[in-house]
Amino acid sequence: MLKQPTTYSQQIAKLREHGCIVVDEAFCEEVLSRVSYYRLSAYFLTFRMNDKTYLPGTDFNNVYKLYEFDQKLRRLLFSVIDELEVYLRAQLSYYHSHIYGADGYMNAANFNPRHDHLGFISRINDMVKSNDKLLFVKHHINKYGGQFPLWVIAELFTFGMLSYFYSDMITADQKALARNVFGTSVPNVKSWLYCCTNLRNLCAHSRRLYNSVFSVIPANIQNVDKTAERKLFASVMAVRELYHEAEKWNNEFMPAISALFDEYSDVVLLKFIGFPANWEDVMRK
Repeated sequence: MLKQPTTYSQQIAKLREHGCIVVDEAFCEEVLSRVSYYRLSAYFLTFRMNDKTYLPGTDFNNVYKLYEFDQKLRRLLFSVIDELEVYLRAQLSYYHSHIYGADGYMNAANFNPRHDHLGFISRINDMVKSNDKLLFVKHHINKYGGQFPLWVIAELFTFGMLSYFYSDMITADQKALARNVFGTSVPNVKSWLYCCTNLRNLCAHSRRLYNSVFSVIPANIQNVDKTAERKLFASVMAVRELYHEAEKWNNEFMPAISALFDEYSDVVLLKFIGFPANWEDVMRK
C-alpha cells in the first residue's frame, strides 16, 4: 500500500519524531513547500542511525545548508561540463567533416561496424523535428531540404550523443582524436566521456551529488583511491582530464570550488564526495 500524502505540519512533526531539531517552523515549512520533504530527506542520510532516527544534534538548518551546497556545486560543475561539451562538439565536427565531408555522418561506412546507423539517423530526425522552430533548423529545412552539415546538426547533439558519436567512429579516427586532442588513449577517452555524460545528466536534472554512489567508474584516473572511485571526486577528475583550458581550470574553477567548500565547511564533510585532504594538489592541471 502506497504512503499517503502528509501536510507540512505533519512532515515537521515527523522530522522531530525522528530527532531533528526544528527551531523555526515557518522557515522549515517554506523550505518543504519549495523543495519537498522527499527530496530533502536524502540529505538526512548522513545523519540517520540504524533505527532510522537521527544523530543527536541534527539540525534542520544544517541539513538545508547541505542541500544548498549541493545545488551550488551542481551549477558550478554544469558550467564546466557545458564548456567541455561545446569544445567536444567543435572538435568532433571539424575532424569528421574534413575527413568525410560536410554530410559524411550520413554514410554508415564512415563509422565502425558496431554503429547502429539507422538508429543514429532516427535520433537525428527526431532532434530536427523537436527543434524545427529554431532559426538555424528552419533555415536548413527551407533552403537545403532538411540537409545539415555536421557542424550545424551537431548543435542539437547532447553530451551523450557526442560521446556516442566518438565511440562509433572508425578506430583510426578515434586514435587520432584521442592522441591529438586529449593526449591519451581511446579507452580512456571513451570512459571519461561516459563519466562526464553521467555527471552532466545528474547536474542537469538536480540529482544529489553529496553522499551519492555513482554508477560509473572512470578508467585510469590517477590519485583516486578505491574508496572514492564511485564518489563525485572520481567523475570530476574525469572532467579534468578532458577539459581543454588548464589556465581556466586552475584560475577559475579551482578557486570557485574551493570557495564553495569554505562557505559550507561547517556542514560539509569532503569524504562524502570522495575528495581527499590534498584535493587541490591532485586536481590542478
